[in-house]
Amino acid sequence: MRAPMRFPTLKYDITASLVVFLVALPLCVGVAVASGVPAELGLITGIVGGLVTGVLPGSSLQVSGPAAGLTVLVAETVQRFGLPALGVVVAATGLLQLLLGALRWGRWFRAISVAVVEGMLAGIGLVIIAGQLYAMADRPAPASGVDKLLGLPGLLSRLGSSPAALHSFAIGAGTIAVIVLWQRLPARARVVPGALVAVLLATGAAWLLSGPVKKVEVKGLLEAIQPPGAGVLDQFTPALVITIVAFTLVASAESLFSAAAVDRIHDGPRTDYDKELIAQGAGNALCGALGALPMTAVIVRSATNVQAGARTKASRVLHGVWLLLFAALLPAALAVIPVAALAGVLVHAGFKLLPFKQLGPLWREHRSEALVLAATAVAIVTVNMFEGVLIGLGLSILKSAWETSRLHVETDERTDGVVRVRLTGNATFLRLPKLLDALEALPADRVVELDLTGLRHLDHACQSALTTWAERHNAHAPEAVRLIPALAGPT
Repeated sequence: MRAPMRFPTLKYDITASLVVFLVALPLCVGVAVASGVPAELGLITGIVGGLVTGVLPGSSLQVSGPAAGLTVLVAETVQRFGLPALGVVVAATGLLQLLLGALRWGRWFRAISVAVVEGMLAGIGLVIIAGQLYAMADRPAPASGVDKLLGLPGLLSRLGSSPAALHSFAIGAGTIAVIVLWQRLPARARVVPGALVAVLLATGAAWLLSGPVKKVEVKGLLEAIQPPGAGVLDQFTPALVITIVAFTLVASAESLFSAAAVDRIHDGPRTDYDKELIAQGAGNALCGALGALPMTAVIVRSATNVQAGARTKASRVLHGVWLLLFAALLPAALAVIPVAALAGVLVHAGFKLLPFKQLGPLWREHRSEALVLAATAVAIVTVNMFEGVLIGLGLSILKSAWETSRLHVETDERTDGVVRVRLTGNATFLRLPKLLDALEALPADRVVELDLTGLRHLDHACQSALTTWAERHNAHAPEAVRLIPALAGPT
């Protein structure tokens, strides 16, 4: 009799891990280069995401690593505070995530409006696209999101007058074209991820054409590590604390929303959101200690992991092993990759952050949510990442307050002369002027029947106002106001 396998799922996890590794490799390097940090720091974050976060409980199949969604925030932080401060920010973010997870706040991040999260990603996507178009042309990008967008016409005119810029831009555009076309091939042909194929082809094209194309700078894995120095506490200025809060909010929300999305596409164990937040915190704390990029759970790599047949968390751990082996044994391979090719990968990733498919249905069914999404995206582009998210959250809260305080007042005169007033919705102090205007407009010499059965909520202010109005009306009306049901106290 044949003995049962000790690890029946291992072959599936090994195959999935190799596919995820091939997807993660160009993205880890591309996110680092786009963030203005050494390419090796992106690989370090991917390695920690696999070997550390990958073994911790939380979500069984989602994959963590450097994310395009944090590129803008990382680049702003490095430009403002310098590269050594990045480790401080990321480590503090990780410690804060550990605290929030221990306090069981992970589930509350799911209360953030989906419109705010999608608006945040859309704004980030627009800034990434605009910024990486400059990188494709080997030109420095303006600092602000608005300047990046406004400078695009000038960038296009520059392509016409600079053969070197046109040559570099063509390599980036070719990378995007290969990624898009690769997705239309049969499934068997797409075993190797399109982004990796595109980067390899772009690298080959740059070598064959021998044009002046900027390549990735390589320092070596150990040389790239920059742990926070002895003066860590001196760096905690109010501006840096605000940056840490921004990192925590964005990284945690993106990770937990990714976990919810991954749970919908597999039948395995569901995510424990508090444990997942702790796992993300542990990974970010270590990334910060190494001076690497921040990590989040990444939906593209996670979905690839599930679709490639992963059964357990072994697949995401192994993908970290493959990244470590590549970084240790083949670091020189990074030096032949054109920066324009990685910029093309990021431009494509930025487009995938734009909610083209969701915006139409959202506008038709929940117009206010669509407006919050658009306002959040515009705020991130025009102001900055943190304030843009805060504006989106504020608008979402105002929208909810407005909608939960909606009150309908219907007046109907019956054949027996009784005026029937029916209130439906939520009677709160926000709608008190509307309620009193409708009631005070009723004829004082008529019998009024006030139907409150359609109210979902009646706060103390509205109850007091109704009682006062009824007393005044009863002083002149032929009969006391008929209250259905009688007022007994706030509901």
